[in-house]
Amino acid sequence: MRLVQSPQVSNKFSMGLPIEVNREHVRLIVTVTPNAAIDKTYVIEGFTLDRVHRPIDTKSVAGGKGINVSRVLRTLGYDSVATGFAGGRIGESILRALDREGLRHDFVRVVDEARLCIAVVDPTTGTQTEVNEHGPVVTEDDVRSLSTKVESLSVDAGMVVLCGSCPPGVPDTFYRDLTRSLRKKGTDVVLDASGEQLRSAVSEQPFMVKPNLLELGHIVGREITDEREALAAARGLIDNGIKIVAVTMGKRGAILTDGAEAWRSIPPDVKFASAVGSGDAFVAAFLRSFRDGASLSDALRLATGAGAANAATYGAGFCSKESIMDMADATTVEKIAG
Repeated sequence: MRLVQSPQVSNKFSMGLPIEVNREHVRLIVTVTPNAAIDKTYVIEGFTLDRVHRPIDTKSVAGGKGINVSRVLRTLGYDSVATGFAGGRIGESILRALDREGLRHDFVRVVDEARLCIAVVDPTTGTQTEVNEHGPVVTEDDVRSLSTKVESLSVDAGMVVLCGSCPPGVPDTFYRDLTRSLRKKGTDVVLDASGEQLRSAVSEQPFMVKPNLLELGHIVGREITDEREALAAARGLIDNGIKIVAVTMGKRGAILTDGAEAWRSIPPDVKFASAVGSGDAFVAAFLRSFRDGASLSDALRLATGAGAANAATYGAGFCSKESIMDMADATTVEKIAG
């Protein structure tokens, strides 16, 4: 595989040449976060085990991958509505936090407590330690209620983004079943998940999937160790009916293909703050750009810029529009030949 700089793509971000996009309901995207949380970030210099620490900074926000996607979509001027499960008193805190941010939401309330997700970031070493609870135990009735909610909200949307893990009680086929139902109604589905939810749902040909290298390996049943293997696996998913595959690789950037062409992005160096939510920012920015009719290369550029901007910010999805655009300007996009 040989990387060549595309003569049509400069390092300066632009919206590029349009590609064919279904523009119906273009201004509304539904994000689904079955395992919403309160995300707490502690910034601790010199973090070690078996010690008492006092953070130099803390942040507590409504979290979960779909919520993070909605947050960045709003920053970029896109309309979305977030849904999922909101359990117990923590669930009430999640909904109040969304209200304070002005994020539209329509969650299914459940009895059991929603989860806390704790990230400890050490700026001196650039490390991040996470402790994520499992989430509320939900019933079959709860699962049916959320499925019905998503299908109802999708009537006024052109795209549904299925995000993240699912709490106990949700069957491994939840995302698969939703994808099948939504596709029958003509709704595009974007899948950003892991484990069996991801593996089973790709068989229903979602419009787009965004795995990281580990998740991509789980889909294809083998370890993915380099870009060549990642691109081959991504093209295999395209051959099986998925329209767009984006594979994120952290500081190494991302690769993206629709089968006809493939691209690699290289993000700028940033002062690392936290990795939580960078993949979600990537998804939000890609969808914003793509749904506005941008070329794949320019949509990838903005997405990579958003991921980098998020990594330089404490709190998932709280990067500014200005920082996203600045990072996009500094992102290199290369066409992959062969």
